[in-house]
Amino acid sequence: MSTLAFRSVGKTRQPAHQVLHDIDLDVADGEFVVLVGPSGCGKSTLLRMTAGLESVTTGQILIGSRVVNDVPSQRRDVAMVFQNYALYPHMSVAENIAFGMKMRGTREDQIYTRVYETARMLSLDPLLARKPGELSGGQRQRVAMGRAIVREPQLFLFDEPLSNLDARLRSQMRVEMRSLHARLGTTTLYVTHDQVEAMTLAQRIVVLNQGRIEQIGTPAQIYDRPQTVFVAGFMGAPAMNLLKGQLAADGRIFMVEGAPGEGVSVADTSVRHLLVPGRSYVLGIRPEHILSGGVGGACMTRLSVGLCEMLGADNLVFGTWGAQQLIVRVPYQQRIEPGDAIDVVLPPERLHFFDAGTGCRVG
Repeated sequence: MSTLAFRSVGKTRQPAHQVLHDIDLDVADGEFVVLVGPSGCGKSTLLRMTAGLESVTTGQILIGSRVVNDVPSQRRDVAMVFQNYALYPHMSVAENIAFGMKMRGTREDQIYTRVYETARMLSLDPLLARKPGELSGGQRQRVAMGRAIVREPQLFLFDEPLSNLDARLRSQMRVEMRSLHARLGTTTLYVTHDQVEAMTLAQRIVVLNQGRIEQIGTPAQIYDRPQTVFVAGFMGAPAMNLLKGQLAADGRIFMVEGAPGEGVSVADTSVRHLLVPGRSYVLGIRPEHILSGGVGGACMTRLSVGLCEMLGADNLVFGTWGAQQLIVRVPYQQRIEPGDAIDVVLPPERLHFFDAGTGCRVG
């Protein structure tokens, strides 16, 4: 196992297109860190640079105490699992897992022992004689992981390994990957665009946007205290409600854009002393934190319902407040029809405020 560090790492492609900007990140020994962000944000590029599959334009990448910018991929002692599995179709499961060790000249007895131990760990031991074409998607993914595990590398790199699986298999594989990391304790860098994967797998999350780090933190920190409008709108299913508006001249009411005469009281919010009268802000609140059903309160408003999605355990109500959309998560028993109007309350302790100009969190 080893640490991983990025020091002002940048990547520029020709012609003069900068993919990554001054990435600074430390991954502790044995830590599971997830890089998450939309397509094109640079997360896979950063992973490939770590593996040695792409060059570093500026800065340094360190595995342990060694700068690896100019170290060939095969000498970095990392194992990478790709989205497409990359299994040899003519080889059995055992042969696929053992392939890398055979290429490095590992003794036959060591190969047999490590292949069997790894297969047993991944519940693949009954399948060792099968070919990849005889396996399910989840089983093929486990074979690809087994091929990486038998190498006993310093660092695991995963590039969206679950994206080809259906929803049920993805859920199952997330549990298996968490258990696997708990057993092996290998330093892991994992790339995904799926924020559910990021929240469930990571010890720490790195949110990337347009080649820059927006926020680094635990899943709870990212979810409970997003530091930018981008993070607030990206993390969460559904994402945080974001309402544009302006603080009234008396500093007590946040006036919602597109809803003349309507607003949210900020008198009891913890950041009231940091809000400037007359300035534009973005108010954020998560759908599950909005109270519905006619409960009274200083932040109550009437919501016009356009759609209600039934999810099973609960429902999502899509409504409009002025010209802006507001999503409310309600109990499954609460059946609301399009065209209804419901009273909702925005609890002051659940409100987030972001500067409309910079997009940064207030307080």
